[in-house]
Amino acid sequence: MTVENATSVERISRGQLIRRRFFRNKSAVFGICVIAFMFLFAFGGPFIAQWSYSENDFSSLLQGPSLSHWFGTTQVGVDVFAQTTRGLQKSLIIGLLVAVFSTGLSAIVGAVAGYLGGRTDKVSMWFVDLMLVLPSFLVLVILSRFYQGKSWLLLVIGLTIFDWMITARVVRGLAMSLRERDFVRAAKYMGVPTRKIVVRHLLPNMASVLIIAATLNVGGAILAETGLSYLGFGVSAPDVSLGTLIAEGTGAALTYPWLFLFAGSILIFTVLAVSFIGDGLRDAFDPGSLRVKKSVK
Repeated sequence: MTVENATSVERISRGQLIRRRFFRNKSAVFGICVIAFMFLFAFGGPFIAQWSYSENDFSSLLQGPSLSHWFGTTQVGVDVFAQTTRGLQKSLIIGLLVAVFSTGLSAIVGAVAGYLGGRTDKVSMWFVDLMLVLPSFLVLVILSRFYQGKSWLLLVIGLTIFDWMITARVVRGLAMSLRERDFVRAAKYMGVPTRKIVVRHLLPNMASVLIIAATLNVGGAILAETGLSYLGFGVSAPDVSLGTLIAEGTGAALTYPWLFLFAGSILIFTVLAVSFIGDGLRDAFDPGSLRVKKSVK
């Protein structure tokens, strides 16, 4: 290798290597493209839709896909295309908010517990274990009487409460390892406050794990919201989500398939795409991954 080539190799940063590994993964790139399309469809669709998701066309009841109603209409003449864009928009927003909040909560709790250790660690992990054994879906159903008909942000809070514990345990283990590193010990001996050590030294070194966890949590949150809405405990009318659309179209899936097909297909592709992106990020951050080794060869 020449000096010039060696210099060019040295200039490649870790971020560039991660990007290269990620974009070598075809399924991850496919996932990125699908998610980009879903966001464009969800937030750009209402601008080209001919009808509102709450508007009725009583001259077209249970009409199949046509030029005036691209995805068909419901039993009361509501445009399915407009409803689908609105439902996907709501599900994506809920999924992203739950992923951000739950990952942030798990990062703080896990990092503090792992760094401080002792009684703080025992109490925190006892609480994590308690939350893990609770039947989260059943608890959310029971609590639905308090948030049904109110702001959907209460649903986000409920999903966040039960979606952070496993990641917190992973972060705790990483924090226990990092606290023995020289740069963390040096900061501690210099009198740097615990808050700054956690924020400036621990969390940045866990970025890869947190990014992957947040990505995978998006898909999990969308599925959880869809399940609750399907059972009538999630997003409430007159608003819609993918779960409510699937629930309304399930009974007529064979006779009027457009009521179920579009929302169901979008849900499947969205969750699969998020899963592909999460797998791609994991392989990109892990240089020892088998998939990365194969792509390098």
